[in-house]
Amino acid sequence: MAPKLPNSVEGLRAAGNQSFRNGQFAEAAAFYSRALRALQAQGSSDPEEESVLYSNRAACHLKDGNCGDCIKDCTSALALVPFGIKPLLRRASAYEALEKYPQAYVDYKTALQVDGTVMSAVEGLNRMTRALMDSLGPEWRLKLPSIPLVPVSAQKRWNSLSSENHKETAKSKSKETRSTKSRVPSAEDVERARVLKEEGNELVKKGNHKKAIEKYSESLSFSNLESATYSNRALCYLVLKQYKEAVKDCTEALKLDGKNVKAFYRRAQAYKALKDYKSSFADINSLLQIEPRNGPAQKLQQEVNQNLN
Repeated sequence: MAPKLPNSVEGLRAAGNQSFRNGQFAEAAAFYSRALRALQAQGSSDPEEESVLYSNRAACHLKDGNCGDCIKDCTSALALVPFGIKPLLRRASAYEALEKYPQAYVDYKTALQVDGTVMSAVEGLNRMTRALMDSLGPEWRLKLPSIPLVPVSAQKRWNSLSSENHKETAKSKSKETRSTKSRVPSAEDVERARVLKEEGNELVKKGNHKKAIEKYSESLSFSNLESATYSNRALCYLVLKQYKEAVKDCTEALKLDGKNVKAFYRRAQAYKALKDYKSSFADINSLLQIEPRNGPAQKLQQEVNQNLN
């Protein structure tokens, strides 16, 4: 005998949650739809419950790639209970998937006003910043929709819902400790870091490596998540014969991007200058696994090999 299907709002929502956990997203969406109809049939107003059901069904749509319906359900959820973290993030993801980057930026930014520790929102905002700078140019901010100001009461309200938000906060904090600074860079920090890095690059072209180091260091003070900034500063240290500093910067660069060919090459150069030929040879081998026909690396390999023999 088949198990009896639930009829209550709570039972239907629980069944939807179970189907979602099992990866049955269409089935879960059907349960949430039934729960919404049951709730609306009761006639009593419960905006919190209705908002959660819309948000949960939006998650199903997002998993199935139905971004349009995801956006509709998230918008309904937010109309009932403004500034909900989950519908904001889900709608942002749907906008991003549809390449509607300005709208995605606004939702990620709004989510961070509610809770600045949600790592997925930080990462999403940084992705949208890069995409908007690439597509709209330096004046991209002027072309954004208006960003709503989240009232303090909403921030406190959502912070008080501790069960899941605090888990998310704990996860994000554990990720933050893996970087050299505990502060997560904002989108503005990332943009400022990019500008300073470009200024450093221009100084390198002019041969002013000391000033370039200052620019790269300032860039890293805003955001230390860019591998190229470390490897560029390492080049300056190499030119100035500060080989240990060059090794440190290349190591940081490779932590962020394990295929940074320039970091491998420059660290190999620094190790060679420090007469650590084994480490130099190991870095060249790693580089050549990525780019087997890299001419400068092949030449450096021959030079280091002579010192090893």
